Amino acid sequence: MQGDGRLKSQRFRQAREGDWKRLERLMDKAEKGSARRLSDEEILAIPVLYRSTLSALSVARETSLDRALIGYLETLCARAYFFVYGSRSTLMGKLGAFFRRDWPMAVRALWRETFASGLLMLGGAIAAAVLVGQEPDWFYAFVPAEMASGRDPAASTETLRATLAGEDTSAGLSAFATFLFTHNARIAILAFALGFALCIPTGLLVLYNGATLGAFVTLFASRGLGVEVGGWLLIHGVTELFAVILAGAGGLRIGWAIAFPGDRDRLDAAADAGRTAATVIAGVVVMLFVAGLLEGFGRQLIESTPIRYAVAGTSALIWGLYFYGPRRRPAHV
Repeated sequence: MQGDGRLKSQRFRQAREGDWKRLERLMDKAEKGSARRLSDEEILAIPVLYRSTLSALSVARETSLDRALIGYLETLCARAYFFVYGSRSTLMGKLGAFFRRDWPMAVRALWRETFASGLLMLGGAIAAAVLVGQEPDWFYAFVPAEMASGRDPAASTETLRATLAGEDTSAGLSAFATFLFTHNARIAILAFALGFALCIPTGLLVLYNGATLGAFVTLFASRGLGVEVGGWLLIHGVTELFAVILAGAGGLRIGWAIAFPGDRDRLDAAADAGRTAATVIAGVVVMLFVAGLLEGFGRQLIESTPIRYAVAGTSALIWGLYFYGPRRRPAHV
């Protein structure tokens, strides 16, 4: 009986071994990093060979063939399975998909929250501008002393103008700009992280960030430097402030989902909102990095106010088209 089993196993192997060996060679080639070298014919053959080998494995198990043969087929089928059905995305492929599809789609999905976040920032800026315009001492309520670094209502007009013209020392406007960037980055991260608290801290942080901006601009505008300070801020502020607005939008989405989950379970609603918001905040980190480059190099190298506005306008156009411009539908395969 044992001899009959071995003979049966040998005949079974001989009838199908050619396909198994071919599948094994293709798997060896693919697993050695040469998957791109597979021809179209070979790629199309792998699923067919996989199904054939899987069928042979099923027969071998049902007829209790040689254990060694069954083990060989199980291993081969597992290797082929991961090639046919497993994810083969590379790091560069995932990054490409993030910037090409995932991030813009997530930002578009948060358009209501983005609008609300933008209104909060604008409202804070207007409120601070009105208050500081009526009473300059309100400036100290919105702008921390370490952030102002002497650029406050007590400073002379010439001192303020010199900072915008790049005539300050390295400890002057450079330190202020660095603090401003750090401040905005901190606000962005906190606005997102505190979204779970029913939107309230997120809304207040975005409102406060707008108030800081409004107070600062109003101070310079009161000395006839409104156009100049606008160019200085917007050359990197378009990207930086938009990043803060998007971070606020992510926090608002999470807070709103927790407060008003609708028909869904509260945790499920929060998890769903969190996935979209997390994609947005990952992109916000990239935006803050870009803003840092614009602040570090653009502000230092470009002292012409019209050129600063041109750079700001170009930045706004690029981000607007990237997030909200027409997009090509993915091809169906």
